[in-house]
Amino acid sequence: MSGTTKRLTQKSLLQGVTELGKKDKGLARVTRLYGPPPMWGRKADFAALLKIILEQQVSLTSAEAVYQHLSTSISVISPENVLKLSESGLRELGFTRQKAAYCYGLADLISSGEFELAELTKMSDERAHDELIKIKGIGTWTANIYLLMALRRPDIWPDGDLALAESTRRIRNLKKRPDYERLNRIALRWRPWRSVAARILWHAYLSENENKPEV
Repeated sequence: MSGTTKRLTQKSLLQGVTELGKKDKGLARVTRLYGPPPMWGRKADFAALLKIILEQQVSLTSAEAVYQHLSTSISVISPENVLKLSESGLRELGFTRQKAAYCYGLADLISSGEFELAELTKMSDERAHDELIKIKGIGTWTANIYLLMALRRPDIWPDGDLALAESTRRIRNLKKRPDYERLNRIALRWRPWRSVAARILWHAYLSENENKPEV
């Protein structure tokens, strides 16, 4: 990660696509086939971070189903409303015991003022990442997805992402998926646009897996 606090825009996204295309034939081929990736993003708020926690180590479809159960049960997904619901209430909506504890704990930290989510926007990538992983239930992948999607930092690589590993295997014609250590080394050549490279790879993965079962 870099020390920047810059935010990726549609203009800088396209700049990153162009620069990555010059240095990586595989990424260039993806954008020729499918066009530049969408500017996926999430609001930089509690609800977004809670949803990313739900997405840890499960399919996005499963996480979305639980999130929708929550959103229909409380008017606004806020720390205060989650605290009112309680951990047992979260479990009744489909949260695992562990994720109910994580999300309830996050709500408590924010509601009490012990953790201020808005302050992350002012921090460098490294510091924002370090502050996030201090919270129980938030690991490197979760912190990086929040930095990439919600804070829209341009040079974040989400360690441990299965879809990125599979997409990289395909564009490089590898016999097997690279392990995450190797994938991180590959991603180093995409600096300072690793967030854009990740978006290109996700774009390829989704385009190629339309109407196909998840890997």
